[in-house]
Amino acid sequence: MVKNVDISLDFLGVHFENPFVLSSSPVGNCYEMCAKCLDEGWGGVVFKTIGFFIANEVSPRFDNLRKEGTSFVGFRNLEQIAEHPLEENLRAIKRLKENYPNKVIIASIMGQNEKEWEDLARLVTEAKADMIECNFSCPQMTSHAMGSDVGVNPELVKKYCQAVRRGSKLPILSKMTPNQASMIPSSLASIEGGADGIAAINTVKSIINIDVDSFVPVPSVAGKSPVSGYSGKAVKPIALRFIHEIHSCPELKDVPISGIGGIENWQDAVEFFLLGAGVLQVTTAIMQYGYRIIEDLTDGLRHYLARHNFSSLKEIIGLATKNVVPAEDLDRTFVIFPKFVSEKCVHCGRCVVSCFDGGHQALTFTEERKVVLDKKRCVGCFLCANVCPVNAIEKGEKVLKKDLGR
Repeated sequence: MVKNVDISLDFLGVHFENPFVLSSSPVGNCYEMCAKCLDEGWGGVVFKTIGFFIANEVSPRFDNLRKEGTSFVGFRNLEQIAEHPLEENLRAIKRLKENYPNKVIIASIMGQNEKEWEDLARLVTEAKADMIECNFSCPQMTSHAMGSDVGVNPELVKKYCQAVRRGSKLPILSKMTPNQASMIPSSLASIEGGADGIAAINTVKSIINIDVDSFVPVPSVAGKSPVSGYSGKAVKPIALRFIHEIHSCPELKDVPISGIGGIENWQDAVEFFLLGAGVLQVTTAIMQYGYRIIEDLTDGLRHYLARHNFSSLKEIIGLATKNVVPAEDLDRTFVIFPKFVSEKCVHCGRCVVSCFDGGHQALTFTEERKVVLDKKRCVGCFLCANVCPVNAIEKGEKVLKKDLGR
């Protein structure tokens, strides 16, 4: 462990020994699962969403999207909220807090009307939860009075946050759906309604695979399948976009953000911190690799901070925000040409094919299969570097367009 590096975090007035918690999902569905994760070093848990509604789940309920030889890059699920009785879930939350007093226990709740939201807030407060997360974002609820259909309606979000505030004085997170053009209206409405912070993102509505023989989307449930939530590494770019949107909004700039979406390793985590997130939530990576990934997350984060001479996590939050600018503000006065590292090149020709068929026909092969660059045609797009399987293409000469006659 790296000494003199503090990865603890105070978030909404609650102290986290480290910033990594389970998100409200199948990975935190009961006392035993949450207890195991806390024993292995997670900073806290967001217990799987509870409510008066009892889910009647389907089988099978999971499927994934693969890329060549990789394990899944995207994950699709059909699960709703907790299928256990409300009383059992409340007992589990209370027991977790009693047995792990130094860990953070967050109760995720979802109601179908104002009274249910208020009652749920009161019940989880009595169960000694540290914080409440309002789930306005699950995309596969069978009731349109719940989930993402609520989250895209700022008026309902505000009203239900007000109800939760009436039922509890605990810190409140409002969990936003990415299934809208902008999170700003709903996020602002939640803060106006009494929420203290924003959690983003929940899963993305999707159909990821079709069985081309049976013509049925998968997972197939008796020959049918709905649109449902998509998670995993593939949604990280979407999550980062929304984290930046919230953090850079002037009206929300001081509102704490809990980041969610495609976090598999410490590098992913750092990207969320740099765009303004604080506490991070993880699900799909745990489903692939288990709770043990907490060691990579915490040790990697400590080493990263030490390597960059930071003494605490809070020093890096939001550092990258200023470097995300409108497209019209980018410097368009130069071209950077690719540099081909001959000792790494395996002469596969992928760069030549991609440049000709998908770029600007700027690359050719000699008889010795050496890559030749035509600078008159090259625009510096770096498609070639992106397809190179051995990272043999680097950034090279930077030239002003005016000097190239462009």
